[in-house]
Amino acid sequence: MSVIVELSLPAAEFQLGRILSTEGDTTVSLETMVPLGDRSVPFFRLFGPDGGAFETKVRDHPAVSEIHVVNTHDGETLYALDWEISDDTFLDRLSSLGGYVLEASGGSDRWMFELRFPSHQALSDFQEACFEADIPIDIRRIYNPTRPDAGPWYGLTTPQRDTLTYAVEKGYYSLPRRTSTQDIAEEFGISDQAVTERLRRAIDTLVTNTILLAAADSD
Repeated sequence: MSVIVELSLPAAEFQLGRILSTEGDTTVSLETMVPLGDRSVPFFRLFGPDGGAFETKVRDHPAVSEIHVVNTHDGETLYALDWEISDDTFLDRLSSLGGYVLEASGGSDRWMFELRFPSHQALSDFQEACFEADIPIDIRRIYNPTRPDAGPWYGLTTPQRDTLTYAVEKGYYSLPRRTSTQDIAEEFGISDQAVTERLRRAIDTLVTNTILLAAADSD
């Protein structure tokens, strides 16, 4: 049965954090990791004014082949990173143990992660691997979204829950549709593309932690 862990990690302690380190209040939010051959291409958003300096710094990193601007909207820039993972033990162990990133964001000092593992044993193995590699993860919370004491949100993050609830209440899923992603974006102060991605993740998480788990248990 799956388990979710919330943890923090110094930006300097994993390769992607070092590559995407920022200055001041500028932050980065990891959108997804797309498999491509034997590597993964990160898509991430930059929130802040120093896009040009940030792109130059990232492009100059020896592990980076190129950084691509995918979309820019209202002070947010979506990037894709073409890189070669060389010593990112944190992400390597995460992938090898069947875990994946639900949410991740960081800046100059620390990153916050929400990770899902297929079992408590996989999470335990991940913690042990980080300990052996001297990766100073700080576990904030561990929970199983199907346990009664896990709360009613089935693994949804607060932004996912609030956005999905608002979309349903305002008739985004009604026929005919009574609101749009642009309307929802204005409510939460994000781009309409970010709304679409947040709703997609929310529905994926909700189905995975309810319908699919119930089906697996019945089998």
